[in-house]
Amino acid sequence: MTNFTTSTPHDALFKSFLTHPDTARDFMEIHLPKDLRELCDLDSLKLESASFVDEKLRALHSDILWSVKTREGDGYIYVVIEHQSREDIHMAFRLMRYSMAVMQRHIEHDKRRQLPLVIPMLFYHGSRSPYPWSLCWLDEFADPTTARKLYSAAFPLVDVTVVPDDEIVQHRRVALLELIQKHIRQRDLMELIDQLVVLLVTECANDSQITALLNYILLT
Repeated sequence: MTNFTTSTPHDALFKSFLTHPDTARDFMEIHLPKDLRELCDLDSLKLESASFVDEKLRALHSDILWSVKTREGDGYIYVVIEHQSREDIHMAFRLMRYSMAVMQRHIEHDKRRQLPLVIPMLFYHGSRSPYPWSLCWLDEFADPTTARKLYSAAFPLVDVTVVPDDEIVQHRRVALLELIQKHIRQRDLMELIDQLVVLLVTECANDSQITALLNYILLT
């Protein structure tokens, strides 16, 4: 059994129970939402070492980390059970941050792997009832509606490899950067000389930027 350090009697008792496979299985069967529970092969429960996550981040949590295989057998799911004896307005963000750390450590072992699902669960028994804060981390933003749009869609992409040069040269003070980096791998940059001259004449870059640009061309 993995050894855990604890900071409070609450944590010690919680971990003495939830680090046992049979107890953890009962907990997940009872408390996991049905659609998530049905994804998990609870026969494959494995208690992960506390060292699985970065020490600095680990210090912020009183958690237990279990891994399970999916029922289809083609991936892993991690279940983080966090214990709290008092409410925390930023708990949802803390759980999200910890979940990201678990994903990072998972793919570090095999960069070809897809990201695993990480299911954060909060076990709460504080003096204030019911638990007063949202456990959706997006609700912590001043503008949750915009946050949901941003973090549930593809991030903005500036792919200069598909932007026509005639369009790039209209991009004011970033035009020179975009044009050079788009074409830096071609053998003869002299083909761009007319466009480069126009951009330089229009003072689209300052002296330090031009120096950096020339050094970049020489070193690349």
